[in-house]
Amino acid sequence: MDIVLIGQMAAAAMFGAALYTIIGIAPGTDETAVLAPVTLVLVISGLEPILVLTFFIAAIVAKKLTDSIPVAVAGIPGGVMSAPMVEHAMILKKYGKPDVSIRKMASGSVIGTIISVPLSLLLATALVPLADVIEQYSSQIFFLGAIFLALMTKNRWFAVLSIVPFAFIIQGLRNLYWELDIVPEDTTVFTSFFLGITIGPVILKLFELLNGSIRKSLPRYGTKTIEMRRTKAEKGFPNPFKILDKHETISSAISSVFGVLTFFMSPVGMTIFLGEMVASRIKDPVKRAARAISSMDGLTNAAYLSGTLVPLIAIGYPLSPTALGPGHALFNAPPVYTYEHNLHHILSMNDFVVATVIGSVIAIGLTFFITIKYAQQICAFVFKYIPHEAMLGLFFGLVMMLAYMDAGALNIAGVLLIGLVAGFLHRKGVNYGVQFMTLYAAPWLVGLIF
Repeated sequence: MDIVLIGQMAAAAMFGAALYTIIGIAPGTDETAVLAPVTLVLVISGLEPILVLTFFIAAIVAKKLTDSIPVAVAGIPGGVMSAPMVEHAMILKKYGKPDVSIRKMASGSVIGTIISVPLSLLLATALVPLADVIEQYSSQIFFLGAIFLALMTKNRWFAVLSIVPFAFIIQGLRNLYWELDIVPEDTTVFTSFFLGITIGPVILKLFELLNGSIRKSLPRYGTKTIEMRRTKAEKGFPNPFKILDKHETISSAISSVFGVLTFFMSPVGMTIFLGEMVASRIKDPVKRAARAISSMDGLTNAAYLSGTLVPLIAIGYPLSPTALGPGHALFNAPPVYTYEHNLHHILSMNDFVVATVIGSVIAIGLTFFITIKYAQQICAFVFKYIPHEAMLGLFFGLVMMLAYMDAGALNIAGVLLIGLVAGFLHRKGVNYGVQFMTLYAAPWLVGLIF
């Protein structure tokens, strides 16, 4: 590997880390909605595969480091994965310790990254001999995975019953496109459907706003006031092992290992479960909250990295909620990547190791430093000058463009339909993991019934 390529990888990592340091701080920026479209655009643009992977790893680490900042300072989750931490972060804020909350969460993320990178690579290597068997039964695995994730949700039976109807909608649209000769029968419309699911809640809300009675019923708060207390400045480069005490470090490390080993499960569900488990016996509210948020952030980082790397290296199929969501373009982005030709087939093990190490090290070095040093200033800037609606509008426009590229003008209506159904299901508790696995299993499931 020559020095020029390594320099390009470093540049890709710096770009990913810088971009998602800003995006991560913006409130409500769901991981899948902001990572998947950008990664897809980079893939379709023809960027070198190893550069795409480096960018993606840096982006994940940066996003998971910074999306806890609005939680700590304002009680607003930066993304879906940071939502379970709001309650604990608000306890620390109540006691005047938002700076502690930021440092603890960011340090937990760093530990999660440090542990998950080598462990994910080892686990992926161990699963390589099973790759052919897993690939042969991939559709069945997706279907069983959808059922499994559905049973983990609160509204479990509704989630289970939604799988077959949702699969019929997806496959019905594909068959319609084939019958109308919009796309060839050997072409499966996938990318735009995937992104329609991703921004489903946004599409549903936009359609609801067309109803005058709903608009009138919405609360009007005027200017939103967010109070931020001054945080303590950190001298030198922050050391996560000094920021966390011994017990917090151990629990973050154990949570990270657990996150890697359960890469195929819902990260949100595991975060809630483990966070409550590790802190339930601590009576002091400040110590309990600090232990919980550091452990939870360690698990989320580990789950996201392992959920991408293990399926990508070992199998080449996205058999995890993370791979099905933010990392999907690394597996399947026609015409550039397909299941038969993606990063799994293109890159060597050394490529995966170098890209992962460069991406994660640069993201930690850049984003962790900025998070600890300038978290409050950046958060204030984002809240004041970067509207959440503008970011969502940007991604919505991108999805509509890709829908047209996939199957013409009719597919824009198809993606809106998919988005409406997906948004409704998401509102009723059917998480992204269930919907994405249904998308993958739809051809096999509909074929099995008929």
